[in-house]
Amino acid sequence: MSEMRNRQWLIAARPVGRDVVESDFEYREANVRAPGAGEAVVRVELLGFDPALKGWMENIGGYVAPTEIGDIMRGRGIGTVIDPGASGLAKGAKVAGTLGWQDYATVPASELEIIEDDAQLSHHLGVLGSTGLTAYLGLRHIGQPFPGDTMVITGAAGAVGSVVGQIGKIAGCRVIGIAGGADKCRMLVDELGFDAALDYREGNLSKRMKELAPGGIDVLWDNVGGVILDDLLARIAMHARVVICGGISRSKTGGMPVGPSNYFNIVFKRATMRGFILMDHAAEYDEARTRLKRWIADGRLQSREDMQVGLENAPRTLMRLFEGKNVGKQLLRVTD
Repeated sequence: MSEMRNRQWLIAARPVGRDVVESDFEYREANVRAPGAGEAVVRVELLGFDPALKGWMENIGGYVAPTEIGDIMRGRGIGTVIDPGASGLAKGAKVAGTLGWQDYATVPASELEIIEDDAQLSHHLGVLGSTGLTAYLGLRHIGQPFPGDTMVITGAAGAVGSVVGQIGKIAGCRVIGIAGGADKCRMLVDELGFDAALDYREGNLSKRMKELAPGGIDVLWDNVGGVILDDLLARIAMHARVVICGGISRSKTGGMPVGPSNYFNIVFKRATMRGFILMDHAAEYDEARTRLKRWIADGRLQSREDMQVGLENAPRTLMRLFEGKNVGKQLLRVTD
């Protein structure tokens, strides 16, 4: 392995209170490390990107181990086992795990998930990976949609939001998405079957939501936070369920966002607002994937993907999330 060169991106800075920039990462080439006890070497082929990666760089939130300057940039990926060592894995097996931004990852086999069906590998980073699992289990445990409910999703054209909305339609809800730009709004309605979509850039969100949902919002799935969440809390219905999944609006402010001024409407409406971390529900992953696969097979669930190419473009690919350029799951194919 020592003669094989490994391109890597390292964390060089913490983008607290500002956008991610390319200089937050350091490029280097190193030798591939041979596997130790229980480890395998994986050739990384696909990487997935989520807003949470910025939070991991900042060390904001305590649900994952902290990062250090100089660490290989974390990232979940899919690859092929090229040296199983004594791990018990089969050479050539397709696996998923936290492989990092590099060509080759030497990692404990216990941290890898074997992909049995590789017909749609990218699905295991998206609709069958953390994206789809977050949407399904977040709705199951917190959103609890019922037929006839009005469901509103912020960041609806992103990876999780687009799946949440489609599951909402399967559940019989009236689904309204909020996204940035007319093209994204058209995609939500024309391609994914949302009942309506609002471009938050046009302003007057509270007024337009009152027109679209005169009876209030029964299920509010929030990926954004900030002013948009505050506006929507003013429109929740009696016994509403509010799912706090993300807070991409705080990417430029750093730290925790200011609490919404309309939060007391939760009391007036006897509503529930809960945060959601996927790893708390690991025991249910297989059951959730079975349901998601069935919906994909019968055409009720589509997977939207934004594929970039080349490990050299990894920093720019992460930046796309915070520039609003991605539609669906942001992915990168490591080599062309």
